[in-house]
Amino acid sequence: MALWMDAESEPKTESEKADLDAIAALKESAAIELKEKGNEYVKKGKKHYYDAIDCYTRAINQNVLSDSENSVLYANRAHVNLLLGNYRRALTDAEEALKLCPTNVKAHYRAAKASSSLNLLNDAKSFCEKGLEQDPDNKELKKLAVEIDSRKREQEAREAQVSKAVGEAKNLLSAIEDRGLKIGKATFQELTGLRKPFLDKNNILHWPVLLLYAEVMSSDFIEDFCETDMFAAHLDMISIFRMPISL
Repeated sequence: MALWMDAESEPKTESEKADLDAIAALKESAAIELKEKGNEYVKKGKKHYYDAIDCYTRAINQNVLSDSENSVLYANRAHVNLLLGNYRRALTDAEEALKLCPTNVKAHYRAAKASSSLNLLNDAKSFCEKGLEQDPDNKELKKLAVEIDSRKREQEAREAQVSKAVGEAKNLLSAIEDRGLKIGKATFQELTGLRKPFLDKNNILHWPVLLLYAEVMSSDFIEDFCETDMFAAHLDMISIFRMPISL
């Protein structure tokens, strides 16, 4: 009987062929029923999402549906994984869907959505572009593409700022080392705030300088003390501002 044949053996009689066809038809019917049941679970809400995933998985495992039908199942499972926040699984499912059917627009959208959630913005942009090649008027893909482009610009701006700050810090450190200066631990920050030394475009160091007068429990803070300045010039300015006003 065909029911007991090895998987790799070929049916030899019409009866065996009929049995195998009947089995395949039953499995196909079961897979379609599982797909529809999975869709129903999704509509019922979050409490049933894992039931939906189970149905889609069992339908895929029947191994009887066409590539395009299995692509839909993978895309559906990707959708549920997105709803659950399982972005890596969603991306894997969407990619499997696209392997089976590269024209599956929903799979492109879900791959883009998952990639975006994983901060894989270049991949997300690519999925959007390929999806729009299939469906240029797809509103969801267009909206997502705009969001991704905006995030990419923001990310590039942040990266540029970080790169600039790192470069400035390296130049400052190099200038301090070239001058043979030693930097100790930060102290009196309650008086100086977050002011830090900086290097100007002429490679001249500028320092925040705190003057402490222990005998009178007082202090003066010079925010920008250029290394080429004379100390007396700053002391003269301090004296002017401390001069009592006569009425």
